[in-house]
Amino acid sequence: MISRVATLLLDRVSMFEFGVVCEVFGIDRTEYGVPAFDFRICGIRPGEPLTSVTPGLTLSAGYGLDALRDADLVVVPPPGAQSGFPEEALDAVRAAAEAGATVLSLCSGAFLLGEAGLLDGRKCTTHWGYVEELAARFPTAVVDPDVLFVDEGNLVTSAGTAAGIDACLHVVRRELGSAVANTIARRMVVPPQRDGGQRQFIEQPVVACTSDSLSVTMAWMSENLDLPHTVDELAARSSMSTRTFARKFAAETGTTPVKWLTTQRVLYARQLLEGTDLGLEAISRRTGFGSGALLRHHFNRVVGVAPGDYRRRFGCHTAELTQ
Repeated sequence: MISRVATLLLDRVSMFEFGVVCEVFGIDRTEYGVPAFDFRICGIRPGEPLTSVTPGLTLSAGYGLDALRDADLVVVPPPGAQSGFPEEALDAVRAAAEAGATVLSLCSGAFLLGEAGLLDGRKCTTHWGYVEELAARFPTAVVDPDVLFVDEGNLVTSAGTAAGIDACLHVVRRELGSAVANTIARRMVVPPQRDGGQRQFIEQPVVACTSDSLSVTMAWMSENLDLPHTVDELAARSSMSTRTFARKFAAETGTTPVKWLTTQRVLYARQLLEGTDLGLEAISRRTGFGSGALLRHHFNRVVGVAPGDYRRRFGCHTAELTQ
């Protein structure tokens, strides 16, 4: 059970994620059957104005860092930086974790947990734009770039921005039950639980290639995704042996020709799902998958959601995905 919830307020806080914490835990919803939280906004110097990432907006904390120590849940919204956090803030979060609090970070708040030593040997996540930096900064952390949040028991980390809603509601569901989480979600007009991960939101750029012999072939592949391709034929087009072509391709792109081609086909399928009302079989033909079943398989594997779900979320057209 969680009853005492403390959130850490530092300079240049991100207002959306901070607002999510206040919306989930800081509003009295007892009239709807939601237990009341002892909600505390904690800062290094209570009452002192702090800036936010929103120009012209300042906030101040009503509690000092000592109020973190007996909290059941400590929430760390994005603190406006990825390094150089105040030592007293790190000490307070670390002490709260050692005292038994669950620590929840939203978006880049995971970097503060990393500097506090709370990510060592633990699974975690952050915004997809920061996952590589997080993994490089804290090499003993196990960073998952695909999920909306990671629950490690007394450590919960979320992906970027709106994924903070998912993580906060998950903690409520875990500690207080689905009925309470669903009630809060309905008041917020959000789904109580989203499917899929953050892969569906990541823009995957085409891998650049510096080799003239390969770049011409890769450009031709991209322009002819609907055609069947074999490694032998692609090697011949590049005037190489199959073995040399596969070796150079892997060295240039970090993957195999077949995996690269599949990824480009999925990226093209995303464009067609977003910008057209073509049916699944038509998209599968244009992208070279040949069948809707094969398109579904590879799309779900790469993007993390089914093509129909993706169109409903990101498509410009209202038509359902038909065969």
